[in-house]
Amino acid sequence: MDIKAFSAAKSYAASRPATDPADVAASPAQSLKTAGLDFAATLRESEMAAKGAMVGTVDPHTLVQAMAQTELAVETAVTVRDKVVEAYQEILRMPV
Repeated sequence: MDIKAFSAAKSYAASRPATDPADVAASPAQSLKTAGLDFAATLRESEMAAKGAMVGTVDPHTLVQAMAQTELAVETAVTVRDKVVEAYQEILRMPV
């Protein structure tokens, strides 16, 4: 057996669990719940960084980084909300 082929087979076997369908979230509701919890955690971390910056325990770089992460999370949430509203409006326009 060629060593390169053995190495490739070993690498494939190691990467296979990452592509296994069983690793996918149980349901869309579970994925939405996870996304909501991640969003709340991002907001919480940013709030803690802002409070720390006010009392002087957090450096400005950390504060700016936390605010940028929060801005990205809020923009993502607004985009998702807009897409959901747009889809709902399209459903309402469908003839019965």
